[in-house]
Amino acid sequence: MIEHNYVDTGLGFMIAKRSKLTPNRKALTFEGQTWTYGDLLDRVDRFASVLADGGVGADDRVGYLGLNHSNFFVAMFACARIGAIFVPINFRLTGPELAFIASDSGCIVMIADDQHRPVIDSVRGEIPATRHISSETGDDGWEAMDDLIAGAAPIAEGVRVSPDDVAMIMYTSGTTGLPKGAMLTHGNFAWNNINAIHALDLTSNEIALVVAPIFHIGGLNVTTILTWQKGGHVILHRSFDPGAALEAIQANSVTNMFGVPAMFLFMSQHPEFDSTDLTSLDVVVVGGAPVPEPLTRLYLSKGVPFAQGYGLTETAPLASFLLPEYALDKVGSAGFAPLYTDLAILDPEGRPTPAGERGEICVKGPSVMKGYWNRPDATAEAIDSEGWFHSGDIGYLDSEGFLYVVDRLKDMVISGGENIYPAEVESVLQDHEQIADVAIIGLPDERWGEAVTAVVVWGEGGELALDRLRDWAGERLARYKLPTRLHSIDELPRNASGKVLKTDLRAKFG
Repeated sequence: MIEHNYVDTGLGFMIAKRSKLTPNRKALTFEGQTWTYGDLLDRVDRFASVLADGGVGADDRVGYLGLNHSNFFVAMFACARIGAIFVPINFRLTGPELAFIASDSGCIVMIADDQHRPVIDSVRGEIPATRHISSETGDDGWEAMDDLIAGAAPIAEGVRVSPDDVAMIMYTSGTTGLPKGAMLTHGNFAWNNINAIHALDLTSNEIALVVAPIFHIGGLNVTTILTWQKGGHVILHRSFDPGAALEAIQANSVTNMFGVPAMFLFMSQHPEFDSTDLTSLDVVVVGGAPVPEPLTRLYLSKGVPFAQGYGLTETAPLASFLLPEYALDKVGSAGFAPLYTDLAILDPEGRPTPAGERGEICVKGPSVMKGYWNRPDATAEAIDSEGWFHSGDIGYLDSEGFLYVVDRLKDMVISGGENIYPAEVESVLQDHEQIADVAIIGLPDERWGEAVTAVVVWGEGGELALDRLRDWAGERLARYKLPTRLHSIDELPRNASGKVLKTDLRAKFG
């Protein structure tokens, strides 16, 4: 008799089945240590036993706070194996911010690396977790994860999950108001990677370099899990360093990598960039923010298949992808929606806009989240009655249906009644040889409502006066889009996923 009428698409089933198919292949390398698929599953199932014996069961939440680490994945897959919900947390949060997420999600176990244990200790009385496990060393009320794994027997069998069961709660950055926890199901992950397999065409011999923070959906689920589904090898760095990334690509013949634009910008500015052999790269996916056109052209000129993708936490994340064959003809485009996803540009009344007309990017499909944890009001606001997820991003489709991401709706500058999209201005200014990095923000202006303001990190050529910058950019931008104010800064503030914190810039210069 058949007990279930669905296939197990769970993350726990995936890693277990892959480990049986290719137990001796390299799965994960981190800081000098490599685990085969068989090794990795053994650690996963032992830690699953630790959690289960400690009272963690189906739908219970387990939090993780820390930099990239091999034990992040052990904990993630272990939760999936017993039907628990994994909650990866931004490691840059303060104690109160962490306490809100841990309490809102109801984490009964907290896992952290040594560097981030103190912030959890500072709010222990405000969070529900009764067990604290260190992904590194144990003391002062923290159990060492490696010791727990070594002393446990593997679980006999993983829990079967439904595609609609929540695998993770991933909290949005919370740039406005309190962060919201996007409920991503096992089905969301499976369908995202079915889409990605068709879009990226990865092979079983993939070597993925993972340097983006894996608490973020981009670092976690653009190429990382997909590489494991194919039986490839993931090389994990604790954090992003441009020189170390370049060295790893050349030394390990890396074939794929995901990053945000800032990462590839910093790599291009590294002294070793020109001499580094990047020919092993079959695809580099850049997303998380609009990509400056000069950056795309630079990598394409080096023969790197530099492909822009677009996605969000709530879409797990792939919502569109530019196939390599269009890289030159459609520079700046985020491409088409993948095979099993629909994408539309809708006006404020919910109607599709004509080609070339800007509107809100909306996404529909099986990779769209189940909703926001404990926030039915926010869920209803984000996902309409027809199933469209409203991204809050502005974009347009050209006459051939290619998506162009213009900017975040909340970052748009309105000056003199004109809508100005910072990403467009930033892309032009980034091409100036004296500018190393730049952000465009709107600051209050008595006459125009908002003033277009450039916050610039100057390069080796030194500073440039505002009028000279305006003259240079005026050849490529309409006058109303040109900066009327100019500020210098040593480094743009960014969150852990590489996005510029424009709220911080507005507070600093406003």
